[in-house]
Amino acid sequence: MTRKKIVVALGGNAIQSGDATAKAQQEALERTAEQLVAIIENNVDVVIAHGNGPQVGNILLQQKAAETEKTPAMPLDTCGAMSQGMIGYWMENAIEKALKKRGIEKDVVTVITRVEVDEEDEAFENPTKPIGPFYTEEEARKLMETTKATFKEDAGRGWRRVVPSPKPVSIHEHKVINALVEDGDIVIAVGGGGIPVIDSKDGLIGTEAVIDKDFAAQKLAELVDADILVILTAVDYVYVNFNTPDQKKLEHVTVDELTQYIQENQFAPGSMLPKIQAAINFVNTDLKRKTIITSLEKVYEALEENAGTIISK
Repeated sequence: MTRKKIVVALGGNAIQSGDATAKAQQEALERTAEQLVAIIENNVDVVIAHGNGPQVGNILLQQKAAETEKTPAMPLDTCGAMSQGMIGYWMENAIEKALKKRGIEKDVVTVITRVEVDEEDEAFENPTKPIGPFYTEEEARKLMETTKATFKEDAGRGWRRVVPSPKPVSIHEHKVINALVEDGDIVIAVGGGGIPVIDSKDGLIGTEAVIDKDFAAQKLAELVDADILVILTAVDYVYVNFNTPDQKKLEHVTVDELTQYIQENQFAPGSMLPKIQAAINFVNTDLKRKTIITSLEKVYEALEENAGTIISK
């Protein structure tokens, strides 16, 4: 039986459930690992991508709170690297614990991943991704004068720094990741969408941006020649007419049908739409490829095609 290669994109809720302590996040990851290891038993090789929104937000707050002339705050790309290492470490421990319970011998490894973006990407002209703490309008305007950062009012809650969210062009470590997966290892990669870097004549340069983790997972799935991209979210299925009497869950759906639903504005731009776009992008690269969008609890059933929204060409 041929082994399938899958890339699983975990939502931030798989790591943090309201409590930001290391202990609580590690416990949440242990529950997540139990579900993931169940699918690993099912003749698949797995790469795990994950979000880092709450974690990198907390790192930025800590950097800001401790900042002095002698200990300057680290830039966003470096904070992203910190969160990749931290979450990867927690996740390795949690997965190894779940493997041990089942008597499975497999190596688990985290790859600190740099994701190349195009410096001409129009996202750099229009920063939209809110990060870090809230400020008053007065504080935000002062910071805009003293730094090059952009701040915007965020849904009546205060002002926040916004950074660009460029699309991933390539993943620098994809060959290494693929070699590890082909060797049967469980790989944790592109954490938080990866560290955004720009390719210059002198090498890679980190940039202050946040890459959408679903687009990064999709690009990685493409580059490692995965069979299935699994995007995990808070709901078991994708719905159209969501939260109305005409709500309908999508089970097996084609790219053409989803494109039609996008034109009807069925999917919220900040939440489900990027997942749908990443799903379409992946499926469009090869007729044999599929994307599954479902919840962590339903992932095993979804891979058996008994749950979740399954997208094919």
